[in-house]
Amino acid sequence: MRRFWAAAAAVALCTAGAGVTGARAETARGGPAPIAWSACTEGTLKSHSAECGFLSVPMDYAEPGGTKIQIAVSRIKATAPAAERQGVILVNPGGPGGAGRNLATLGQNVPKKAGAAYDWIGFDPRGVGASKPKLTCDSTYTGYQRPPYVPDSAEIEKQWHARTTGYAAACAKAGGALLDHMRTEDTVRDIDSIRQALAEEKISFYGFSYGTYLAQAYATRNPERVHRMVLDGVVNPGRVWYRANLDQDVAFEKAIKVYFKWVAKYDSVYHLGRTPAAVSKTYYRQLAALAGKPAGGKIGPAELTDVFLQAGYYVFDWEEIARAFSALVNRKDAVPLRRLYDGNRPKAEGSDNGYAVYLAVQCTDAPWPASWKKWARDNWRTHRKAPFETWGNAWYNAPCRHWAADPGTPIEVDGAKAPPILLISETLDAATPYAGALETRRRFPRSVLVEGVGGTTHAGSLYGHACVDNTIADYLATGALPGRVKADRSDKQCEPIAKPTPLAPDAKKPAGAREELRRLIDGR
Repeated sequence: MRRFWAAAAAVALCTAGAGVTGARAETARGGPAPIAWSACTEGTLKSHSAECGFLSVPMDYAEPGGTKIQIAVSRIKATAPAAERQGVILVNPGGPGGAGRNLATLGQNVPKKAGAAYDWIGFDPRGVGASKPKLTCDSTYTGYQRPPYVPDSAEIEKQWHARTTGYAAACAKAGGALLDHMRTEDTVRDIDSIRQALAEEKISFYGFSYGTYLAQAYATRNPERVHRMVLDGVVNPGRVWYRANLDQDVAFEKAIKVYFKWVAKYDSVYHLGRTPAAVSKTYYRQLAALAGKPAGGKIGPAELTDVFLQAGYYVFDWEEIARAFSALVNRKDAVPLRRLYDGNRPKAEGSDNGYAVYLAVQCTDAPWPASWKKWARDNWRTHRKAPFETWGNAWYNAPCRHWAADPGTPIEVDGAKAPPILLISETLDAATPYAGALETRRRFPRSVLVEGVGGTTHAGSLYGHACVDNTIADYLATGALPGRVKADRSDKQCEPIAKPTPLAPDAKKPAGAREELRRLIDGR
């Protein structure tokens, strides 16, 4: 079998050779110049002997001779024999706003050495990270002493309107003309510019979270340019973006209840309640208390909600969050919670880059309701059944009401002409609810969906879960996918990523490859 696939790859390589000629012709016709590669000088990339460079692209593709911006790109070349080479694979960690250059290292996490056949290309999307210019608006915005999220008084609502309006104004001043060119469609054009600069006829793509929407949009616009795609944590292309956030609120409510159930199971460790209802009561009682007196003068109800939100994303943080919350409830010690909050929300200059770009993309990809009455009506209705995250999510996106750039029209995703692609989702993924994976599967009739049944983890592939990760490896190596069923459901079912078992009270969680991958996907 190995000999057969080597022969097939050699045939494909000959075909790709003709494609490279075509891609070089694109450059000759006025496409982007090749990337000038040099050794990366920064931490993770340097330690992996990666190459770095910049790609010059038009800020506005409608005016290719106008202002140029720079996209920061990285590369780790294939180590497989030339006859087995599969081309390039671009990686995006999501967000929008996630820095992706370090994800050129992702190939080493693919089992069976299937990643070795690709050049792994990381990139910081326009406005992000090392790309130039880098969009930042107000690095202090996610600091302490913020109002509670739930606007159960006119004063709280007034404070949040002032904050969100102010942040949008700061971004208008900082972003200028760039804000008019931060839509998903602009990044799709940048991705194709990277392809042309690399002189490749086709690209593969590995997208997490929002990166799955980038991939869907690219495959819609350029189906003939797609080799393979792995989409993990699949965005619903029909809910961009106001409705998607309301969907998230309901999904996070389900996910946090799963977490509360787990905490209750280990009441002997955390002493936060023997039943899920008791843990929930403890949580909401603390929210109310912190509204009157922030713990340690820093952790108020908004900060506590933000810490617990991570438990809705990943099972990996469950122990640490429970231990920190237990310290607050049982010892009045707020230091562990503050450490968790600070770890996810640094205050250094430019640290709001991810949030600024998130808004720049989401606020302009599609229209948002102009009327606050509609926002209030929809969010109060959702809050009544999903109080955990609804208003935190609403205020997170509220700067879109005042955004300086006009919204465009969402891309109508259509994968009818796309080649077979692999979709991955856990059933109770809150950030990208499972319904989005099913909708994408419908729109890509040759796609296959792998489901982590009953799991709550968001975008958790290549963390060492063999059922999922080996499927990815086989697909990247040969294009082989599980059979697609006729029913409107997943095509392959796996156990979800396992819930943790608490460590001893004084033990530290060991660092390892999983934590390194988390850091890279989070853009840190």
